[in-house]
Amino acid sequence: MLRTLTLTVWFALAVFAAAPGEEELRQVEKAWAAAVEKNDLAALERFLGERLIYTHSTGVIEDKKEYLERLRKGAQRYDLIEHSSMNIRAYGDSGVVASRVRMKGISNRQPFDNQLLMLHVWIKQGGRWQLVAHQTTRLQ
Repeated sequence: MLRTLTLTVWFALAVFAAAPGEEELRQVEKAWAAAVEKNDLAALERFLGERLIYTHSTGVIEDKKEYLERLRKGAQRYDLIEHSSMNIRAYGDSGVVASRVRMKGISNRQPFDNQLLMLHVWIKQGGRWQLVAHQTTRLQ
C-alpha cells in the first residue's frame, strides 16, 4: 500500500513538474505570434535561434537572416496568427509545439488566408526559449 501511494505521489509530482515547462512554451508561442503580427523585428531577433530552419507551407526554406529580411522588406507580412489548438511537449530545455493555426497576411505581394498545421521546435538557451525549427502544412 505504501509503495502504491509513493508511486502515485511520485507520478503526480512528475506530471505537475512537466506542466510549468509546457505552460512556458504556451506563453512563448503566443508571444512569438504577437511579435510576428506586430512585425516586431527586435523581439523576433530574440525569439529566433541563430540556426533557425523556417519552412513555409509553400516549401520555401529560410534561415534566420533570410526570414527576418523578408519581414523587414515587407515581402512577408502576417496580419493574423490565430491558434485554434496547441499540443505541447516539454523535454527539459527543449520542447515541441504542434498547432492548428490560421495565418493571414501578404506574401510576395499576394494576400493569403491559410488554415495550417504548424510544428515548432523550441530550445532554452541562456535562460530564454528560442525557436529553432518552424514548419507549416497547408490544410484544404
